[in-house]
Amino acid sequence: MRPINYALTFFLLPLILSAQENAKDTFRLFYLGGQSNMDGFGLVEEVPDSIHSNLGESWIFHGHPAPDGDESGGLGIWAKLLPGQGWEFSATEKENNLSGFFGPELSFAKKLQEYYPNDKIAIIKYSRGGTSIDSVAAGRYGSWEPDFKGQNGINQYDHFLKTLQEAMKVKDIDGNGVEDVLIPSGILWMQGESDAYREEVALRYYDNLKRLMDLVRAALRVDDLPLVIGKITDSGKNDAGKVFRYSELVQYAQEKYARTEQKVAIVRSTQNYGYYDAYHYDSSGYIDLGEKFAEAIYKLNRK
Repeated sequence: MRPINYALTFFLLPLILSAQENAKDTFRLFYLGGQSNMDGFGLVEEVPDSIHSNLGESWIFHGHPAPDGDESGGLGIWAKLLPGQGWEFSATEKENNLSGFFGPELSFAKKLQEYYPNDKIAIIKYSRGGTSIDSVAAGRYGSWEPDFKGQNGINQYDHFLKTLQEAMKVKDIDGNGVEDVLIPSGILWMQGESDAYREEVALRYYDNLKRLMDLVRAALRVDDLPLVIGKITDSGKNDAGKVFRYSELVQYAQEKYARTEQKVAIVRSTQNYGYYDAYHYDSSGYIDLGEKFAEAIYKLNRK
């Protein structure tokens, strides 16, 4: 047996301990926002096992969706990504309450694991059904317009900032005892239906979208952070044959934004989806939407 070199051991030990102390885990961070088709109305019972069992090292902070003025908006905790992060999800600063619905986050994370098999994925999600980005269309669901006073001076943009603040202050999101570094890698935005009811609002959509996305990018501290827009559609499932009267104006604004802004793409496969009801896609639609989001964000990150 070879003798122990105590001098070498005493020399290396501080270096080893220092390296252990400074070791950090890196996560690719993505923000998912918008209204109800980002929430998701896919049925958890219809999630394929090929997705459920292949989410890998994917974690999510899903901010509690709340009306304007509600101070609980944005509260939540980091947790391993599981089905149930869709419509009717809620959270407090101590627990997540999963629902029977899912959104695009599941297939999005699964597809990203294929693109980045050696990386950990972190998702921050804040969305709320019915919300607009124009205060004129706020109604009872709320508005993302940053200057909108809402109720008690709190609006949906404030809930987004609260979600981001609460998520980013956690230094070890997976609880493995190693400090985590979250690297902003993309934004997914699925919203616009509530801005398509009134012509004056729909005509302002491009300017409102540009300003809001600039601010979301700034909050994540990357000016040209890759960003993917989900193009809104209309099911036609009402007596008038159209649910969102001015959807073409919002669609035009989305296309213009994707065409004129740097590091922006748009997902158009939404036009082929089936519907859960008059407003929301079915389970297979959300699965495809998540995959298309992942494909688009991956391509933008490679440019």
